[in-house]
Amino acid sequence: MQQQSFDALCAYLKRTSGLILDQSKQYLIESRVLPIVKREKLGGLADLVLILERGTNQALAKEVVEAMTINETYFFRDRTPFDKFRDVVLPKIISARQTERTLRVWVAAASTGQEPYSLAMILDEMSNKMPGWRVELVATDIAEPQLTKARSATYTQFEVQRGLSTAHLLRYFTQQGDSWQAIDALRSKVQFRQFNLLQDFAILGRFDVIFCRNVLIYFDVATKSDILKRMGRILAPDGALFLGASESVIGLGTDFAPDTEHRAFHTRGGIGSALGQPIKTSGIAPATPMAAKTPIAPMAPAVPGSRFATR
Repeated sequence: MQQQSFDALCAYLKRTSGLILDQSKQYLIESRVLPIVKREKLGGLADLVLILERGTNQALAKEVVEAMTINETYFFRDRTPFDKFRDVVLPKIISARQTERTLRVWVAAASTGQEPYSLAMILDEMSNKMPGWRVELVATDIAEPQLTKARSATYTQFEVQRGLSTAHLLRYFTQQGDSWQAIDALRSKVQFRQFNLLQDFAILGRFDVIFCRNVLIYFDVATKSDILKRMGRILAPDGALFLGASESVIGLGTDFAPDTEHRAFHTRGGIGSALGQPIKTSGIAPATPMAAKTPIAPMAPAVPGSRFATR
């Protein structure tokens, strides 16, 4: 692979998606992009880069960007953020939003859907504490193929075994041959949209909670800082931001800091006492929320001898 072509493709990916690739990621281009070059019967990577730079084939450009998207995800990944969402963030927001009775959550890198569906299960289990609430769970990703799978909510046995307990599996999924599909009541709780994090966030409205986990690590410092500053503008002043375990806001010039009481998420300045306090709703208007969904009816108890061990 010619270095000049590799560098040109990396520059294109950074400009269009913010994705940063270095020499250590050359294998990703070889495994994900060169098959596209071969399929299109191009002379090499240089020919593909020329097409991308000319902007004459938007479908091909979209496919290349999507091919380079990192898609590692699984249900209740790293567990702690989900526990803090359920046990700390939700109760405080429920207490503070007794007048508005609205909740908006954004999953900013949804991939194939395991993270938003994990949150949807938590919200369903908490629905008895939120009667009459309007809840909206928005999940976005840049890659349409991943969103297509997320909308279908169909996962292999290996995928459901990664982080999903037997109780959640049997309550929220039905077996379809060798796969498992989320029941309609769970799928309807999530709105999936294609969205590039370099786009204007204002069109999404205001959110009470943002999950942007394990995605900032693929951007450079300037892009990370820009994304976080723009998220700060659409996050409620008393809202919570969840980042990945290896991600930090240090040196990025934002007013986010790890919450002083529960460091699993970030708040404005890290002031734990501010989380969930009543606020004025002026400023960015929230998008019209969906009506609250009817709680999902419990399914039959776990089948004895299930081959899925509780995680």
